[in-house]
Amino acid sequence: MRVVVARTCIPFVFGGAEILAEELVNALQVAGHLVDTITIPFTNYSPEKLLDNILACRLLEVTRPGKQDIDRLIALNFPAYLIPHPNKVIWLIHQYRAAYDLWDTPLSHLQQVSDNLQIRAAIYRADQNAFLESRQIYTISRNVSCRLSVFNHLDCQYLYHPPRNADQFYCDIPREYIFFPSRITQIKRQELIIQALLWTKQPVKVLFAGAADVDDYIKTLKILAEKLQVSDRAIFLGRISESEKIQYYAQSRGVVYPPVDEDYGYVTLEAMLSAKPVITCTDSGEPVEFVHSGETGWVVEPTPQALADAMDKLWVNTHQAAQMGQQAREKYKSLNIDWVTVVEKLLK
Repeated sequence: MRVVVARTCIPFVFGGAEILAEELVNALQVAGHLVDTITIPFTNYSPEKLLDNILACRLLEVTRPGKQDIDRLIALNFPAYLIPHPNKVIWLIHQYRAAYDLWDTPLSHLQQVSDNLQIRAAIYRADQNAFLESRQIYTISRNVSCRLSVFNHLDCQYLYHPPRNADQFYCDIPREYIFFPSRITQIKRQELIIQALLWTKQPVKVLFAGAADVDDYIKTLKILAEKLQVSDRAIFLGRISESEKIQYYAQSRGVVYPPVDEDYGYVTLEAMLSAKPVITCTDSGEPVEFVHSGETGWVVEPTPQALADAMDKLWVNTHQAAQMGQQAREKYKSLNIDWVTVVEKLLK
């Protein structure tokens, strides 16, 4: 088949959505399909431009009259899934969350615009039209499917997919740190972990890996760590290579990952593949589906005190942590996550 993958990108920001798109293209090519991509530049920080973004995608013409056409358009996120095509399937990473689950929260940039209610209504209408014209809608996780059910009254199947280099993760002798790999941004809540370090009773050290979406934010986090006198235990590694990341997972005591209502979260799955327990929060979204508290990690309230207590337990109970990690790896195996199933569904 001739397949086009349509996605959006924020210039100079690389995270899970970008990895997913690249891995999907690779999986389609491995399956023998001819694949191309359409990438729409988009930023969450310009909500006043949202109506222009919607119109631009609706006006895009990707069919070619009289030519060999696209057999399947697979659209991943807003506003790329607004592109019209008669053979469009949506595999939804997420919608414009500021208009949905993040509405009425400090994380919604849309709230800063004077005509936000009208823009939000336009987003709803555009989404509903795009969903109606799609041949099928899937999502990347149970959490994203739940959002579609709540806000758009759609019952959509979720398709789990493996992290990049899933077969390369391994477990090694743990060293004295807890690992937190992620984009450095407010929604991932690195700030909450720095605050938690103040409450730990053990000499817990957290290694933060990843680049900041906004340069000033990492400066803010470092200033906070200095203010709380935990800068020697909150170590920022910056952007690291894939091989370095895998090694840091392998040699960690465990992983902490407390995002706000995560869509999917490779971090949790990568930790499970590395046989490491995960500490996450009750409001962290999809990670809660994978982490069974007391068995494969800890699910705690999103407070510094609760996270500190969980990190202390992980720090001192090394035998329990190792057992939890092995159970986490077995849990991952039991899910039978693979790209073959995803590709078959998307091209069905």
